[in-house]
Parts: sequence; structure tokens; C-alpha cells
Amino acid sequence: MSNIRSGEAFVTCVVTVLILGCVPAVFAQDRMPPIPVDDMTEAQKEVAAKYEAERGSTIGTGPWAPLLRTPEILRLMLDMRTHVRDRTLLGPRLSEFAMLIAAREWTQQYVWTAHRPAAVRAGLSPEIITALAAGRRPKEMAEDEEILYDFCIELHRNKSVSDATYARALEAFNEEGIVEAVTIEGYYALIAMVMNTARTPLREGVSPPLVTFPR
Repeated sequence: MSNIRSGEAFVTCVVTVLILGCVPAVFAQDRMPPIPVDDMTEAQKEVAAKYEAERGSTIGTGPWAPLLRTPEILRLMLDMRTHVRDRTLLGPRLSEFAMLIAAREWTQQYVWTAHRPAAVRAGLSPEIITALAAGRRPKEMAEDEEILYDFCIELHRNKSVSDATYARALEAFNEEGIVEAVTIEGYYALIAMVMNTARTPLREGVSPPLVTFPR
């Protein structure tokens, strides 16, 4: 009898190990994959058509797939994205830098891979991007880049901005620019929160470029 019980315990142990071994794979699955057109509500189809008209493509992966679950929020996020992309007061180089800072602070792989090439095209130094990806304070930053970096990092990590950092940002960007910087960080933090919750995957064949910060 004891041998039978020992055998049963062994089998139970093996099964438990196999199940636990499968857990990471299950957790890695996309929780909110793209919705097939035939399964969309009329509201979802309407905002999907808006997306297609503005972007010239159908809604695929990225933040738009999970956001489509709530069409009105997706509509608002698309409007905000148009501002950030086309009308930002900080200009493309600083705006893309701010986006990468938010992506790095939230370890958001999709946002990082999407905006790294855009940041390089906008004139951000590859050395700055490499340091940021590694979690280091970049060296050889231009003055406006340094001011923006300090401002954004303090906001993310301290949940506030010191008087000295605020004064430098105010002199460099004025109040309008400060609000713009905060808005970019907030917008991309929200995008990151959505995708980190949904476990939105990278495009097929793309390896995660960022390591997770130690906690």
C-alpha cells in the first residue's frame, strides 16, 4: 500500500511540475488579440474605419487591438496621437526622446521598437538611445535633451518634479512645453499600461530589446 501511495505522490509531483512549467507560456499569450471584422460591433467598425482612413492600414497589433474593446477610448487616443505626431510643441527629436523615456520606464517593448527608428530619424543620438535602453543616464546630451531627461525621469520615478528641475524646464520650454512633455509621458505611460496588461506581443520575428528593471 505504501508503495502505491509513493507512486501516486510521485505522479502528482510530476504532473504539478509539468503544469507549472506551462504557466509562463500561458501567461505570455496575447490576452486581447485583434478582433476579426465579423466579430466587431458597429461602434468598433466605425472607429476601425477612422483608424484605417488616418493610418492607411487596418488595425493590427500594438495598443489599438486592446483599445478597440472600448471604441470611444480608442477614438480619443487616436486624436491624441495625431497631436503628438503632427503638432507637438517640442519638435520631433525631443518628442521621440520623451516617448522612449516612457517606454523604457515601463519596459514597453512594442513602443520602444516602434519609436527607436523614428527617434534616430528625428536626430536623437544612437548613443543616447543605447544608454537609455540600458537604464543609464545618457552622456553627451544636448542641453535641451538633458533638461527633458531630468524632468521626465523625476516625474516617473518621484511622481513629482523638484523646483530646480522645473525651473530649468520652464526656461527651456515655457509652460506650454512643460504641459506638452507631461502629456507625452502620460499618454505613452497609458499606452504602456494597456499593452502590459493585455500582454500585447511584439511583431513576429522581433526580439524584446529591453531588459526588465530590477525591483
